[in-house]
Amino acid sequence: MLKTNYLVRMAFIAALYTTINLVFAPISYGPMQVRIAEALTVLPYIDPAAIGGLFLGCILANLWGGLGIADVLGGSLCTLIAALLTYKMKRPIYAPMPPVVINSLGVSLYLHILFKLPYWLTVSYIFMGQLIACYLLGYPLLLVFLKRKIWIYTDKKI
Repeated sequence: MLKTNYLVRMAFIAALYTTINLVFAPISYGPMQVRIAEALTVLPYIDPAAIGGLFLGCILANLWGGLGIADVLGGSLCTLIAALLTYKMKRPIYAPMPPVVINSLGVSLYLHILFKLPYWLTVSYIFMGQLIACYLLGYPLLLVFLKRKIWIYTDKKI
């Protein structure tokens, strides 16, 4: 059974991810997007509760996104895979890499299938948006958390 503290952290991250996406909705959806909430995808590096939180948050955010079940399932699955890989990263500099790579390739795939968008062009658009959110916003956030020993719930040697 999961501890209450773990569930609260997971729910908080899910709510935060969803809220940020909804607040920044005009730039959070579509093939050319910068999902500001993707900055939170570094959190599994320091807290395994973030894996479920990001997954649930992505499901909720994509329910409002307008692309339907393909985005809810496909985007959320990409987020889950990226979060699991982020948790496994050995060094902080690599923590933002899984969401950048997995979302660029995975989301582009179902956008290509659904809307016949050019695959590699869509990969490049999503890659740039993910790079901005994960490395320009998320990585500095992670460094602040590590430096100040904030929100660290891992056994990793940090």
